[in-house]
Amino acid sequence: MTNTIVNWRIHPRLSVTYPVIFGGAPFVGEGTVSDLSLTGCSVRCDRTVLQGSYIKLSVLLPDPTSSLFIELGKVRWVKEQTFGVEFIRLATLTRHRLDRVVSDELALEANLLPVPA
Repeated sequence: MTNTIVNWRIHPRLSVTYPVIFGGAPFVGEGTVSDLSLTGCSVRCDRTVLQGSYIKLSVLLPDPTSSLFIELGKVRWVKEQTFGVEFIRLATLTRHRLDRVVSDELALEANLLPVPA
């Protein structure tokens, strides 16, 4: 029997390394966004975060004049020093910026792939 892994994700995840500052009711932390999609991200950090917590995030993009401010996110999973966040609420301007960042990164990845023979 063959092991088949099915990816049920609707949006592609991008492998990135963006600094992030995040906070919930009793804490503030910083780390690195390691995966990014239109609906969420994963964050690596030294801080303990509880699954189910609600947090705010400020993702620092390579363009020094912009960042992504996620008004409300929910921690969906925690594994060692990484946790996954679902984006619940973000401003319209942030949504447009996120769409642009994801489409730009996908275009970059497409150009770096070898051309099929």
